[in-house]
Amino acid sequence: MTMRNRNVAKSIPIKSYAASFQRGTTLTAAIGELESGVAALSWGERLDIIDALVQVLDGVYAHLPLKRALYGFDPIRALEHLRQNVPGLTDLQFHRELTTLTNHLRDAHTQYSGPHSIAGAVATLPFLVEAWGPADDCHYVVSKVSDRKLVNDPRFQPGVTLTSWNGVPFARAVDLHADSETGGRPDARQARALDSLTFRSLEYGPPPDEHWVDISYIDLKKIARETRMPWRVVRPSLAPNGGSQSGSARMHRGIDPAAEAVRRAKKLMFNATLWAKERAPASRQSRSRSLVSKFEDFLSARTVQTSSGKVGYLRIWSFDVDDDQQFIQAAIELLRKLPDRGLIIDLRDNPGGFIWAAERMLQLFTPNAITPTRFGLRATPLTNAMAAARFNQGELGRWADSIASAPANGEPYSTHLPITSVEQCNDIGQHFGGAVVVVVNANTYSSGDLFTAGIVDNRIGPVVCIGEATGAGGANVWTSADLGAAMKAAGSSLPTLARGANFTIAVRRAVRSGDAEGMLIEDTGISGQPYSMTQRDVFESNADLIEHCARLLAEQPRTRLKVVRNGRRLRIATAGLDRIDIYADGHPAGPSRRLEGKSTANVLLPAGTMNCEVVGFTDNIVRQRRRLFAK
Repeated sequence: MTMRNRNVAKSIPIKSYAASFQRGTTLTAAIGELESGVAALSWGERLDIIDALVQVLDGVYAHLPLKRALYGFDPIRALEHLRQNVPGLTDLQFHRELTTLTNHLRDAHTQYSGPHSIAGAVATLPFLVEAWGPADDCHYVVSKVSDRKLVNDPRFQPGVTLTSWNGVPFARAVDLHADSETGGRPDARQARALDSLTFRSLEYGPPPDEHWVDISYIDLKKIARETRMPWRVVRPSLAPNGGSQSGSARMHRGIDPAAEAVRRAKKLMFNATLWAKERAPASRQSRSRSLVSKFEDFLSARTVQTSSGKVGYLRIWSFDVDDDQQFIQAAIELLRKLPDRGLIIDLRDNPGGFIWAAERMLQLFTPNAITPTRFGLRATPLTNAMAAARFNQGELGRWADSIASAPANGEPYSTHLPITSVEQCNDIGQHFGGAVVVVVNANTYSSGDLFTAGIVDNRIGPVVCIGEATGAGGANVWTSADLGAAMKAAGSSLPTLARGANFTIAVRRAVRSGDAEGMLIEDTGISGQPYSMTQRDVFESNADLIEHCARLLAEQPRTRLKVVRNGRRLRIATAGLDRIDIYADGHPAGPSRRLEGKSTANVLLPAGTMNCEVVGFTDNIVRQRRRLFAK
């Protein structure tokens, strides 16, 4: 028989611990202080926001026909209904109504962002909840706990099992919260609900209704207990080299911005050492800081020992970088240090980012040419005017003719064309020759969806999925500021959004290539081999998941090609290949060379060769390819 104990944690005054952190990166307020911080909007300013959303949803929003068909929800009518209720709403109620309305689209790309007073803010509880086990026998546990100053219950620690949330059985609480989340599938909404039970972006959603949470749990001694924890607010800054702020990056994003803010908040809360290192003044950092260290918020890698041998493990936390070229070079540097037996690429909880960064990275893992995802716009009078405007030619000009001709052909969409060109997707070539397996979950979103689609559609390797599929975000997302500029160039002005209110919107929808040619990513995602997380995975650094992936890697054919160039001389080492072809500046440099088993060869390139390429075959199938560019 167990005893029920109650430990009600007191709300700690913010001043007692905020002083130890830098301004702009720390806990800043109790959740109850937010109502007084919401900017006041006049009736006219509220109506301008509604007018702007009606205009862009009706004339630009890429998924409007799909959302109406799938969910029976018409956002245009809902906004017109909200317009009638504007006089009777407080500012916080108006903010809640708009965010709830846009969430009904189940699209994390298309979100209303609240007043500047809560921009960048994330509401947090000082612990992380994770689930393990199959969907029909799921266990909800606390996997991490933040600073003990924020948790007054010493028995509430990693490993405790959660049983209820504000008096509601925990599994039911997740289901109820999922109803208000984005996500095209029930499992995707549940995954986001589990995440947002303890972390919620306040820029793209309303604050929690409650100021604190009453939690029932089973401690490590199997005793039932209760505790209370207040919501707090953090303001994590953008990552160095992140944020996709340059012109090309900003217009070519595929990201869930709320999930990126939450990702940064988790780093602040649960990895104080890395956060402090990242925020250290430039004077304390080495002047010779490596490229890898500049992108350590986005990429990490290590070698893992498994029963199948040593394999590489590459975690891609986010694609939300500003420089895709440097990002890929950092990835190449990491790959050089990993064993070539095989590679696990972990994209779980990746919220997306710069589309070029995601799609260009695919070429590092295959000897074959990459075919990128393609994007199209709705064919409407507004998109027709935008694509035809001279100012927009660089961004939308390629779609102009098909949009203009669509009404005559009865087509609702333009031609679908790549945002990342075929040339960009194949300008570097293969840098990892081992087998590859990719791990995703229902919180892998947007550019993470695109990367996963590229892995499957270009037949690079298998995908292991926790949940039914990836998060199903298939679009290129623009901010209201960028959309307003494009509309202004087309002679159609967007109403001014008052006091920093803004929104993001899916402008171009994505369709897949290869065997899945033309299939939508939105609301479907990319599926793979199903896998259920285990207790060891949650508390022992994904031990069982890594073993599972290593077995998949061991089942794939293994070949090896290493090429070192010194001037005109090439030293080539191979394994598992029966033939290599060598090209100098695009021309054959002699006949094919036959190989047996492990082989080495020394080759002299023609005088004046700038760039060379070595291609390895097994049974006439290209297995390896290396490009060596003149320095």
